[in-house]
Amino acid sequence: MSAEVKICGLTDEDAIDAAIDAGADYLGLVFFAKSPRFVTPDRAAELTQFVEGVDKVGLFVDAEDAFLDEALTHLRLDLLQFHGAETPERIDAIRREFAVPVMKVIAIGSAEDLAKAEPYFAVADRLLFDAKPPKNSDLPGGNAVSFDWSILSGYKCPLQWMLAGGLTADNVAEAIRISGARAVDVSSGVESAPGVKDAAKIAAFIKAAKGT
Repeated sequence: MSAEVKICGLTDEDAIDAAIDAGADYLGLVFFAKSPRFVTPDRAAELTQFVEGVDKVGLFVDAEDAFLDEALTHLRLDLLQFHGAETPERIDAIRREFAVPVMKVIAIGSAEDLAKAEPYFAVADRLLFDAKPPKNSDLPGGNAVSFDWSILSGYKCPLQWMLAGGLTADNVAEAIRISGARAVDVSSGVESAPGVKDAAKIAAFIKAAKGT
């Protein structure tokens, strides 16, 4: 099964070029200061000024309206990804205020956690299922941690969704097969060091995810 691919946490032109050349469907930009993959809205605009034909996704964590407005003033984002404790009411308000599609991240540790997705069905455009971060981690994602993909097998979700968490070129095909994911999101799994993307790993991941 072939899946769309989002390469997240891009911080330099070479990595963006590598992702596009390899066939990425989405480019992820992290607007969370604690992340080693953090970029400012101004830097993100520089990085993506010549990007066409690939959706740009901005990752935010409990961001205020002022910061969202700043980011969207600097560059056009095709999807806003929220990786914090945003409530359904907050997601609904953002979607209405900024008129940009919204994706809410749901942290999964066990099958019971799927219930946390339901309140967002009516207010989000997409969902992303990611592994719960390790205890004491400052990062809600990008921790190279996975979860039991079989939790999502046969899951009936009314929204399009992505799978994330500990994915690499070696395991992404199996993750897609088991979970039924039609889109996958990777960050640390295509890096040589935190925040440093590896062109060869990006190409290998996309090839494995798309079965090409």
